[in-house]
Amino acid sequence: MSAASTSPRGKRLILWAVVGFDLLILALPTLIVLGASFTAGNIVTFPPDGLSLHWYEKVVGAYELRQAFWRSLWVAVVCTLISLPAGTLAAIALARWRIAFGRSLQVYLLLPFTVPLIASGIGMMLLFGRVGILGQLWPVGLACAVINLPFMIWAVGASVNGLDPDLENAAANCGAPPVQTFLTVTLPAVMPGVITGALLMFVLAFNEFLVSLLLVDARIVTLPVLIYNSIRSVITPDLAAVSVVYIVVAALAIRALDRLVGLDLFLRSK
Repeated sequence: MSAASTSPRGKRLILWAVVGFDLLILALPTLIVLGASFTAGNIVTFPPDGLSLHWYEKVVGAYELRQAFWRSLWVAVVCTLISLPAGTLAAIALARWRIAFGRSLQVYLLLPFTVPLIASGIGMMLLFGRVGILGQLWPVGLACAVINLPFMIWAVGASVNGLDPDLENAAANCGAPPVQTFLTVTLPAVMPGVITGALLMFVLAFNEFLVSLLLVDARIVTLPVLIYNSIRSVITPDLAAVSVVYIVVAALAIRALDRLVGLDLFLRSK
C-alpha cells in the first residue's frame, strides 16, 4: 500500500470517494424519476425529452388518481391512529413492567417481521372476509398497523429505555396517581419516540401495496394499487409524476421528524 493512501489526506479522499459513490447510487433512482416526470415526450425517458409540467397537470386533473391518493391518505391516518396507543402502551409495558411470559410476548409482537407479507395479507383477507369487512377501506389501515407495529414499539422503546425511572418514582412519591404520572411524566418524556413511530407508521401505510392489493376491490383501490394496475399495460410519464408524490411525502415526513424530534436524536435512538 502506498504512503499516499495511508496518509490522513489520502484516507480522507478515499472516505469521501466512497461516501460520494454511495450517495450517488442512493439518489440515482430518485433523480431519474424526477427527470422523467418533467419530460415533454409521451414515454418515460432519461434524460427527459424536453421539459414540461404537462404530466403534473394531467395528474392533478385526473379524478381517479386524486381519489386513490385520498384513499391512501385515509389508510395512513387510520394506521397511525391505531398504532399510536397500541405501540406506545406495549413499548412502555414491556420496558417498565414485569409481565408474565414477557419474553414470549415480545417475540409474539415481532411476528409480523418473521411471517412473509403475502402470508399475513392472505390471512387477513380470510379473516376480514369472515367478519364481513373485506373490501372496505379502514380495515386496510388496521392491517397496516398490525404488520408494522414493531416499528412503533421499537421507536417508543428506545425512548423508554432512556427514561430515568427516578422521575416517575419522584412523581409517585409526591402523591401523583399512576395515570397522572403517566400523562405528566412518562408520556412527555417518551414523546420523541412516539412522534418518530407515528411518522414511520404513516409513511409505511401510505406506501403499502401488497396488503392493499389483497384487501380492497377495484372500486376503492389505493394509490400504489392504481399505479400497479397502470404499469401492467404501459408506463407513461404521468406515473413518474405520481411517484414524485411519494418522494414529497417522504421528504415532508423527514422534515417533520427533524423539526419535532431532531434527526440526530432519532439516529442515536436506532
